[in-house]
Amino acid sequence: MTTPDIFLSYNREDAAVARRYADAFAREGLNVWWDTALRSGEAYDEVTEAALRGAKAVVVLWSPRSVVSRWVRAEATIADRCKTLVPVTIEACERPIMFELTQTADLCHWTGDSGDGAWLALVADVRHRVGKQSAPQLLDSPTNRVPAAQPQAKSAVKPNVIILPFVNMSGDTEQEYFSDGVTEDIITDLGRVAALSLVSRNMAFSYKGKTVATAHLAETLHVSHILEGSVRKSGDRVRITAQLMDAATDTQVWAERFDRILDDIFAIQDEISKAVVAALKLHLAPEERRAIERRPTSNSEAYELFLMARQFGRTGSERMKPLIVRICQRVVEMDPGFALAWAHLSFAEAEISQRNAVDYSIESALASAQRALEVDPNLAEAHAAMAEALLRGASKDLCAGEPNIITALQLDPDCFEANMIAGHFYIGQHRWEEAVHYLEIACTLDQDAYRPAGMVVQAYSGLGDHDNALAAARRALARCEKILAVEPDHSGALGFFVTSLADLGETDRAREWTRRAVLFDPDNTRLHYNLSCAMATLGDADAACDLLDGVIDKVTVSWLLWLNVDNSLDPIRDHPRFVAVMAKARDRQKLLAN
Repeated sequence: MTTPDIFLSYNREDAAVARRYADAFAREGLNVWWDTALRSGEAYDEVTEAALRGAKAVVVLWSPRSVVSRWVRAEATIADRCKTLVPVTIEACERPIMFELTQTADLCHWTGDSGDGAWLALVADVRHRVGKQSAPQLLDSPTNRVPAAQPQAKSAVKPNVIILPFVNMSGDTEQEYFSDGVTEDIITDLGRVAALSLVSRNMAFSYKGKTVATAHLAETLHVSHILEGSVRKSGDRVRITAQLMDAATDTQVWAERFDRILDDIFAIQDEISKAVVAALKLHLAPEERRAIERRPTSNSEAYELFLMARQFGRTGSERMKPLIVRICQRVVEMDPGFALAWAHLSFAEAEISQRNAVDYSIESALASAQRALEVDPNLAEAHAAMAEALLRGASKDLCAGEPNIITALQLDPDCFEANMIAGHFYIGQHRWEEAVHYLEIACTLDQDAYRPAGMVVQAYSGLGDHDNALAAARRALARCEKILAVEPDHSGALGFFVTSLADLGETDRAREWTRRAVLFDPDNTRLHYNLSCAMATLGDADAACDLLDGVIDKVTVSWLLWLNVDNSLDPIRDHPRFVAVMAKARDRQKLLAN
């Protein structure tokens, strides 16, 4: 597959119109990626995502069908983040709210006239983005009307680099967190270089543990260069090897081996990042150089412990949350100026506090988030941590964290926690469009995360988008199944697993798994709440209220506030038993207020 000029995003019901655009762009000498076989979302694979991310222009065809399509929305979101979005209205419709302010070509009238003014303006816009001159004259032969190939315009093209996960050579699988952490920090460093384009961390890590030919990466991801390496750690010694390969020729551009003590780990990362920039003959602006040299901590031991805690957090294990708290507490004792560690401490504390766990409080999560902000007010994760702590600890309303959410997303639009918490927040406000937008980004940023995958089902339901809600429920179910295969009593995954079964109408399985879940974790208030939502979806008010009755005297005010706005409970909201539960909740809220 060659690098496409245009990725055409559309709803499958608009395939005939999409073909008109694809053919017209081809006549203009532009290479178009489109595939009707993938429009259902059932075969959306890595090759398609690579085409989406590699395309120089993503033409999104808005219609009443596509504005409610989860896939078209997700493709538009990714294109917007990649600065390749070219939206076109092909039929009168109300565009998703997050794209209302994006200038959109109006071609509702267009039927294929190559001389139409609006069409010519669109082609000019696409050419500008793609970097191609006007198409040549078509040959007049009836058997050959394919335009001759046109050379690329002489414009600066960013090197596109994939940084493959560095291989752990320590002979100890428990050291994976360290080699992964080194890789992620180099991705972060080089991601700050404006003249460089990077394949996402999520896509890069999908190749972990796999032997992949250079030609495959060049063809499917359209990369110009590949950075790979290995890490061997033993005691306080570390050896890191790295090499930069030219993807087109499969030749080595740069290579180095570093044998240092652990205290030099930050210097090694700096040297690798700067060597890649030099090898690619790029120029670092002063602020980019300072950003690369800036480290979250100067304490190598604290850094190593933090990488371990972060890795435990990404595995999603419920059992690890108390351990994450203990590790992060030790990290900030060693370096009180480690803002990222304070933020991750707050995330773990906030989550545990929702389970009615002893010795964990939302006040502690708020304090940790505040420390993170005091140390580094420009850290997206710090603002995200504060937003989550305020949301989970709300005492009057669920809006207090919105300024922090907005700031976090401005600081880093690709911050997973910020997008996930934004989606959670907007569900509480019944702002369904925004909720879908941010939760879909979170699902893209971490393709194993169950929480945004589960919550976006609720957001689609709020929109009344039944088809996309079912598709999202199937995705959430698959993610939860993967987790439960390793950790059968994972309460977070259990909750969303059962709600997904209910959304998909698998009544018997949902009831059976509800009985198991309560047996696995009988005192977890968050789990009881999620299970009650599943029973409400099935219309079983008695089962839902039985689950709520068991925890209503233990939950926080934020849970009580959430009861009033949670659309998952709407099917039973008028049932006498639920009305009684809500009265009990109001009494509990008054008691806590006093």
